Amino acid sequence: MVKAQRSRAVPDDAPAAPGDARARPHRAIARLAVPAFLTLVAEPLFLLADSAIVGHLGTAQLAGLGVASAALLTAANIFVFLAYGTTSLVARQLGAGRPDAALSAGLDGVWLAAGLGLVSGALTAAFARPICALFGASAAALDHATTYLRISAIGIPAMLVLLATTGVLRGFQDTRTPLVAATLGFTANIVLNLVLVYPAGLGIAGSALGTVIAQTGMAGGLLWVVLRKARTSAAALRPHPGRVLRAALGGMPLLVRTLALRAAMLLTTWVAAGLGDVPLAAHQVALTVFGFLAFALDALAIAGQALTGASLGAGDVEGTRAATRVMLWWGWWGGVALGLLVLAVHRVLPALFTPDPAVRDALAVALLVLAIGQPIAGLVFVLDGVLIGAGDGLALAVVQVGVLVAYLPVLLAVRANAPDDAVAALQLLWWSFTAFMAFRLVALWLRARTDRWLVTGAA
Repeated sequence: MVKAQRSRAVPDDAPAAPGDARARPHRAIARLAVPAFLTLVAEPLFLLADSAIVGHLGTAQLAGLGVASAALLTAANIFVFLAYGTTSLVARQLGAGRPDAALSAGLDGVWLAAGLGLVSGALTAAFARPICALFGASAAALDHATTYLRISAIGIPAMLVLLATTGVLRGFQDTRTPLVAATLGFTANIVLNLVLVYPAGLGIAGSALGTVIAQTGMAGGLLWVVLRKARTSAAALRPHPGRVLRAALGGMPLLVRTLALRAAMLLTTWVAAGLGDVPLAAHQVALTVFGFLAFALDALAIAGQALTGASLGAGDVEGTRAATRVMLWWGWWGGVALGLLVLAVHRVLPALFTPDPAVRDALAVALLVLAIGQPIAGLVFVLDGVLIGAGDGLALAVVQVGVLVAYLPVLLAVRANAPDDAVAALQLLWWSFTAFMAFRLVALWLRARTDRWLVTGAA
């Protein structure tokens, strides 16, 4: 294993030393996880707000939003390595005492995000209707889905730049600045959507446009912060083609991991679409709630990425293990707490999203199953974050592809044997999704038990 020499030139805003995190792991985790939690929940709050506003336009509009949201999140989140991989690289360089190299790696990620965003946004807009048609929704839902996705594609470049800049700041163990951006962006999103959907009369198109404007503002603000930090450290702002290419190649394993994960989510939505508009509409809201809870638990994964990268960069294997144990404890009890919260409101939440009693009944049952699976989700997100922070991308890709292969027969069986009753069919689908999370937990746990991911040094 290679251990890099620590530089004496450490900036004033450098993160706490790995030894400090080991001595006070709860405090170090909380310092990163609490602001990260508040930041991460802003993204599903975008979708929750959209769902609540669009849901009162009609069931077809809400079903269309479900299809478009699944496609849009896939178009953007397959590149989540721009955040996760950048966090790991930046944190590892900082742990090795190389802040200038950390910023250079971060800027490479930002340039890569801009390029990928332009290509992905153009392709998504051009093929919006064929993409939405893949889900097999009704004709009315398909029209609304196409409208929403085509407009939302304009904001994909900003979404990817937002991922990359957030990753840079997390690597510097700064989770507060993204929190400020998320708070302002969420507030703007609510106001814009309410105005554009109803008073302006744009309907579902207004919801998409409002979210694009809010996300673009967030990306611009965080980009300004990163560029200012780069100027202070005299880091080169121009793109270096070779480094950007290496950043892209280095992100390939995490891209495969994310593609496999998104494929599982898309196939679950595909099965829901085959059950009819009522189960699909209820599934859209339940999946959005799952996203809200997932991002809440993912705050611990963010802490895991930053702390693991910094500890291994400094060669502190013992500290990495100790922090992982503490974060798993947090993940389990965080999942229990969120599950109890959803259980308490699973009959109340549906009324906030739709006036349709059939959709409300189906959604309540899906939320009940979702609540039961939260402790499993808490452990999954922590283990995923720790291994990402360690740069264990290849193993994560293999694990997630294997889990997808195991999940496919389960989904096909649900689609072929789903009962005619909408409530029972959606309940069966969500039990299957809970089994998918259990598959992930087993696979990640088996990997984390080994020492092969504990590689130290700057590389």
